[in-house]
Amino acid sequence: MTDTDTEPTLAYPHLEAVPTPYALVDRRRVAHNVRRLNKHLGGLGVSLRPHVKTTKSPELTRMIWDGGTGPITVSTLAEAEAFAADGFWDIVYAVGIAPDKLDRVHALRAGGADLVVLLDSVAQAEAVSAASRTLGDRIPALIEIDCDGHRSGVRPADPVLPRIADALRDAELRGVLAHAGESYNCRTTAELEVAAENERATTVAAAEALRAAGHRVDVVSIGSTPTAHFVRDVTGVTEVRAGNYLFFDLVMAGIGVCDLADIALSVVVTVIGHQAERGWIVTDGGWTATSRDRGTAEQAVDHGYGLVLDLSGRPIPDLLMASANQEHGILALREGSRETLPDLPVGTKVRVAPNHACATAGQYRELHVLDDPEGPLRTLARVEGW
Repeated sequence: MTDTDTEPTLAYPHLEAVPTPYALVDRRRVAHNVRRLNKHLGGLGVSLRPHVKTTKSPELTRMIWDGGTGPITVSTLAEAEAFAADGFWDIVYAVGIAPDKLDRVHALRAGGADLVVLLDSVAQAEAVSAASRTLGDRIPALIEIDCDGHRSGVRPADPVLPRIADALRDAELRGVLAHAGESYNCRTTAELEVAAENERATTVAAAEALRAAGHRVDVVSIGSTPTAHFVRDVTGVTEVRAGNYLFFDLVMAGIGVCDLADIALSVVVTVIGHQAERGWIVTDGGWTATSRDRGTAEQAVDHGYGLVLDLSGRPIPDLLMASANQEHGILALREGSRETLPDLPVGTKVRVAPNHACATAGQYRELHVLDDPEGPLRTLARVEGW
């Protein structure tokens, strides 16, 4: 399993002292997750461009480079601005560009950041090209490639692909980028490996189509947390992206990308009441604390709104956050369980492992970080807004 399997019991007084609900990050688990992907991609000889949208924390991101910096992916310009201020200069803004954001893009570039935008239409390319002329800045762009029908992008054989590149005449075509979002629906190792190879092959085919049309393509970027861990061949690829893996979550555990013991983020909540006749334990953390994400609902094992752990981080047998109101969490035994509802008096604190770490972390302006079992918690601010 992992090096967290024999971890000692956490220092309860430190976890008890913080008002709930709060987001708790186990730094040792983050470090383990970082080492694992660094080793995998290093063995393949391909560079990593991590996505910072999950942690939204420069300090946690620096763990990937032993305290240094490197190329990153962002989901908001607010992230780009905050990370650039912390010394991260090589940035891909991996959401299709809205024309009214190009002034902010230029301001970041004028401040020294190599900020690259993403697009998948002639209209966007024309807007980037026009802004480049007006601002005197050849804004670099990646064309988003649709590898699995999940969201946005252009198929490699679509005749609009070279037209998009042509429309960037006053800007800069940097390359192509794909995201295998459908990999989150995989259920086996074989399916994950197929998704990873499809992502690679589709993106490389798009790069080759552009080159055949006379365009220079320097960057071939692929990635999602599942495919990054299961890619076996990176021929033609220049970089791999992933972000969720620093924290992991129940969805990733459910598709076999990680173990439960690898999940580094949890939400600490307090028991505030009981409905004994219904088999409920009520907590002060509802969906504003854990998010409304029900990502495990379609998986073989449904964890409701989250799996309940004791303060040491170990699962309480079959106990789930089965339901959630805005500020009330309802803990109950999994349907069909033969376990006995645990005795958790009012005032007891427990942890809830999230379905989707990105969504849960997004509920908080700060993270409480546990560096080691014997030390106090530290708080880290997260980047907020867009």
